[in-house]
Amino acid sequence: MKIQDIKIGKINIALKHPYRVGKKTLTYSDEIVIKIITDTGEIGYGSAAPTPLITGETMNSIVGAINHMKDEIIGLDIDNLEGIMKIIHNSIFGNNSAKAAIDIAIYDLYCKRYGLPLYKFLGGYKTTLTTDITIANDTVEHMVGKSLEAVLDGYTYLKVKIGNDIDLDIERVKAVRTAVRRGIKIRVDANQGWAPKEAVSIIRKFEDMGLDIEFVEQPVKAWDIDGLKYVTDNVSTKILADEAVFGPSDAFKIIEKRAADLISIKLMKCGGINNAIKIYNMAENMGIRCMMGCMLESRIGITAAASFAASKSNMIKADLDTILLFEQDSIIGGASISANKIIINDFPGLGISDIIGWHEIL
Repeated sequence: MKIQDIKIGKINIALKHPYRVGKKTLTYSDEIVIKIITDTGEIGYGSAAPTPLITGETMNSIVGAINHMKDEIIGLDIDNLEGIMKIIHNSIFGNNSAKAAIDIAIYDLYCKRYGLPLYKFLGGYKTTLTTDITIANDTVEHMVGKSLEAVLDGYTYLKVKIGNDIDLDIERVKAVRTAVRRGIKIRVDANQGWAPKEAVSIIRKFEDMGLDIEFVEQPVKAWDIDGLKYVTDNVSTKILADEAVFGPSDAFKIIEKRAADLISIKLMKCGGINNAIKIYNMAENMGIRCMMGCMLESRIGITAAASFAASKSNMIKADLDTILLFEQDSIIGGASISANKIIINDFPGLGISDIIGWHEIL
């Protein structure tokens, strides 16, 4: 099975509700979707979610990077998985979402080649994940209302976004905890919003108030590894590194310094499944647990991420709820979701058979 062509296109999916990213409010999601076509007629699907504020990538830059990489892998045999991955990661610096799109499609094809679902090829640990649901940064009343709605819908893990106002942050988390029963786990995402000493002070207040926070995600700036370690060393609550970890080298620094208790792996950040495996293996070997996260991704990216997460025993948490934000689903096949459960199908590769509304970018 040889790579014959790579077609680049995009899909546009309306969102159920406006979604705020930085200072922008989105009403729809544009996503780059590629089709890698082989000489046997088999197609591998991959996607890239542009997130300029996190990965630095836009729609145009992703298309440019994929075009730059594709000529080097056309003609290669899909069995040469390692060789293809080496070319992807050595052909251009950064551009991790673009790399992830190709990586995901290659793994999809490789598993189709041998008739294996992706999750089984990667380890096959389980077929069902429990995802949290994000409670966006908003007024106290609105966040409490959304939290209660989520609990009524069956969610047992709430990811509460804060980080823009210290006093209000404490009020928000306290109000959500008071509103929901103790069996509901609350995760706090500070979005790099605090200085290290501020973070320690706030998290200790959470602890003193008995708010029972499962973990705090990325309390300080992504570049501040020493600050992250300071927070981790000075609170009892577990600390998760997210934006601080892009590729394997970032993970190594976090693990070496014991700067966090947990590591979030996102395919769009790290460049795909191949690098995710490297990050996961380092963390597991050093006794650090992992969470699978995502960007604003369609069912393609979520299926790839969920397949990876389901395949591994040390991947103990999942933050894969963005698929719930879309008004309609243009992806045929892939993982399914029922309330807070993501269920992996047993079809080869990602199990995706078609994409409605895909438009080729020429």
